[in-house]
Amino acid sequence: MTDHIRTQQVALKTPSGFLAFGFGSGLAPVAPGTFGTLAAIPPYLLFTQLSWPLYALVLLVTFLLGIYLCDKTSQNLGVHDHGGIVWDEFVGFWITLFMIPLTWYWLLLGFVLFRFFDIVKPFPIKWLDKKVKGGFGIMIDDVIAGLFAWAILMVVVRFVG
Repeated sequence: MTDHIRTQQVALKTPSGFLAFGFGSGLAPVAPGTFGTLAAIPPYLLFTQLSWPLYALVLLVTFLLGIYLCDKTSQNLGVHDHGGIVWDEFVGFWITLFMIPLTWYWLLLGFVLFRFFDIVKPFPIKWLDKKVKGGFGIMIDDVIAGLFAWAILMVVVRFVG
């Protein structure tokens, strides 16, 4: 069985793989992280209906679930942090938008900031990405990227918005 077929089977035919691959968005042939971040928008639109404490609880639960999903999917694929695993992008992007007013321009700026930090990986993001293994390792660099993007977005919203 080729790696491509195995990846598709794990991503589309196992519950953990389906979620870890962002409902299939991580199977995009180019820029799966960007496609995964885009696929995180519809659930985010549902989360905006929640109070901030419930949204925070969703972030905690999806982070903890992500540790499991990413670890299990990595093991099933035999590859640590396969590029198609995008649940970490989902959670990082949802962190970026925590308590941010729902407008198209804040959503767009949040998207750009999160993708910037996820791609460039300034310290300590790159260090965590290289040194921390398992599901927690897959998740934590995107959580920190989300926190960096959120901090900047909060400042911009506060002083511009």
